[in-house]
Amino acid sequence: MRHSEISPLKIYGFFALCLVMAVMMPRAAAAQERSAVDLPILFDTRERIARPDLSGIVRLRFLTTVDFPPFNFIDQTGKLAGFHVDLVREICRELALTEKCQIQAVTFPELEKALVDGNGEAVAAGVAVTADLRKRFLFSRPFMRLPARFAVTKKAPPAGETAAALDGKRVGVVAASAHEAMLKAFFPRLKAEVFPDRTALLASLKDGKVDAVFGDGMQLAFWTNGTESAGCCRLFDGPYVSEQFLGEGLTIMFRKEDTAIAGAIDHALLALSRNGRLQEIYLRYFPVNLYGG
Repeated sequence: MRHSEISPLKIYGFFALCLVMAVMMPRAAAAQERSAVDLPILFDTRERIARPDLSGIVRLRFLTTVDFPPFNFIDQTGKLAGFHVDLVREICRELALTEKCQIQAVTFPELEKALVDGNGEAVAAGVAVTADLRKRFLFSRPFMRLPARFAVTKKAPPAGETAAALDGKRVGVVAASAHEAMLKAFFPRLKAEVFPDRTALLASLKDGKVDAVFGDGMQLAFWTNGTESAGCCRLFDGPYVSEQFLGEGLTIMFRKEDTAIAGAIDHALLALSRNGRLQEIYLRYFPVNLYGG
């Protein structure tokens, strides 16, 4: 079992910026930015998902971690916080189960066993969905997909605003990553130059050794807007989403037998997507646009 493609263990760089902005940015200001920083809707607006009866459950316990910021982390007051934590609270409110809901943090390797052993009914921790896990667990509908993006230098921007402007240019990507495979499949005309890790990749862009880089949109969004980049670069084109290369997206995991709970949470996710509360949570933790310019 692994985290989704982005799986930081500590709050560095773009995650630190994310947390600072989430704390300091007033909700009113976030609302004003809604049109520029919108979370793509993954549910059909005409869709209907029945709400199973959960009146008989004694409690609904969600398991998460503290090492996946800005999704799950310990805040400055020592409390569990993050996108997943706020999402769970909204799900419980939507299902009128607030008094029965609990959120407990364990280490990432402990999540699967804790769920199987009955120490929780759901996992909200960015677990990457795999074929093997699908054989053993249920998953909610995806509520967020993290896109791939290009980033380019501001000093020598491409002559255009689409990937076609990068034709024949040097585009950096982390070696043996999902983004390398995606870049070569989606953009075979681009000259891919591989780097051993993200640090080397971003340094090459900042120093002008490559014309662009291709990678995780969340990391690139916060890096280009953070102090580490020193304002050198900006996001370019996209977003690009691919289930084949980047997975199904962020979901909630359940035991196979808990079909009623899974159905109820799908119902809640649809409602939160439709009434805008899912987007409001997104804006608290992603004030930098992952999906736009």
